[in-house]
Amino acid sequence: MPDDDRLPTQKPKVARRRVLEAGLGIAGTTVLLPHGAKASPVAGRGEAGPPGIPRWMQTLGTPVNARPYGLPSPFQAGVVRLSQKSPTKFSSASFTPLQDLHGTITPNGLFYERDHSGVPPIDPAEFRLLVDGMVERPMVFRLADLMRLPAVTARHFLECSGNTYMEWAAPVGKTVQETHGLVRCAEWSGVALKTVLDIVGVKDSAGWFVAEGGDAAALDRSIPLAHGLRAGALLAYAQNGEALRPEQGFPLRLLLPGFEGNTNVKWLRHIELRKSPAMTEQEMAYYTELLPNGKASAFNFMMQAKSVITRPSGGQVLAEPGFYEISGLAWSGNGRIASVEVSTDGGRSWSAATLQEPVQPVCFTRFRLPWRWTGGGAVLQSRAVDETGYVQPALKQLVAARGVHSFYHNNAIQSWQISAGGQVTNVHA
Repeated sequence: MPDDDRLPTQKPKVARRRVLEAGLGIAGTTVLLPHGAKASPVAGRGEAGPPGIPRWMQTLGTPVNARPYGLPSPFQAGVVRLSQKSPTKFSSASFTPLQDLHGTITPNGLFYERDHSGVPPIDPAEFRLLVDGMVERPMVFRLADLMRLPAVTARHFLECSGNTYMEWAAPVGKTVQETHGLVRCAEWSGVALKTVLDIVGVKDSAGWFVAEGGDAAALDRSIPLAHGLRAGALLAYAQNGEALRPEQGFPLRLLLPGFEGNTNVKWLRHIELRKSPAMTEQEMAYYTELLPNGKASAFNFMMQAKSVITRPSGGQVLAEPGFYEISGLAWSGNGRIASVEVSTDGGRSWSAATLQEPVQPVCFTRFRLPWRWTGGGAVLQSRAVDETGYVQPALKQLVAARGVHSFYHNNAIQSWQISAGGQVTNVHA
């Protein structure tokens, strides 16, 4: 039986103070450690702590102009993307270190990657976007043309449909980076796709459009026109305030909030308006949902409500009993997150987590729950509900519908087991 003691949601300041007084030393705190790591002396007990004068206060630091482009601290050198094991380095992926991030925005340098033929070195001065097909005025746009149009900025998550693909039959990933790292959230800037489509004049008979990328694979996907006309659909040229990184589609990519990552075509070069989908290789041979009878279901665009606890999560260690804040991320392609519940006993009971404001549509929402670990076993889970009423399913529900050989769109509840020694591991509960 998992041993836990959840804090009441009433009078949080009193509860937090009582737990901290019970679990903290004079100048230290209960800490989370990477798996296998040992605790180091806390501030106040070593030479670096006050009233001592640490070595970094006894000499001048790095000159202000030494780094024209800012870099993370060298002490954050381990916070990096994890490369996927792949037979080819040109069609592969890397995973975002969700366990090391705070808030809801993913730094540009830690965005997961998914490429099909490597990253093309596109000169923005030579870049062109062709919009044709079932339109009144076929046109070619330069990047400068698009940047002259009214700009839009919005925060949205972007998730690969293969996120959590390894977890269908058995727990495989050791960390949340490995299980859920094919997702990220950013502030995107660009021109509304509808603005460009209004300029070219879409014919009434058009119902779809095909977006083609400018990489060697010329990856293309068919998209329902109705989604392209939604307010959030962008031709994005910036993320988190700077130009797109090359691996994220520089100089221009399609952004379709809520749709699976593959449809958000990078290095966008061509939009063709059509009456029906093109049945491209990518949307027929791949990016379909395998069903138990061996058939595949195509055009499953929307990423459904999903959540995961990032702290404590796989590979981490609870150093000692005491107060911890359970924290994680929730998101849904269908709009805002309405609520998140957290269980510390493998789903037998649930407590409402606090949602960190602002809660925005089709965007990461961070949730938090205060918890006192008494040193026994526990199984942590989170369950998200979006504004449509959709409830994040248990893995057994998805397996019952699609079997264990599926690949895409695994949005099942994730379980983290905490042993009596404090080790956190990935389990199926």
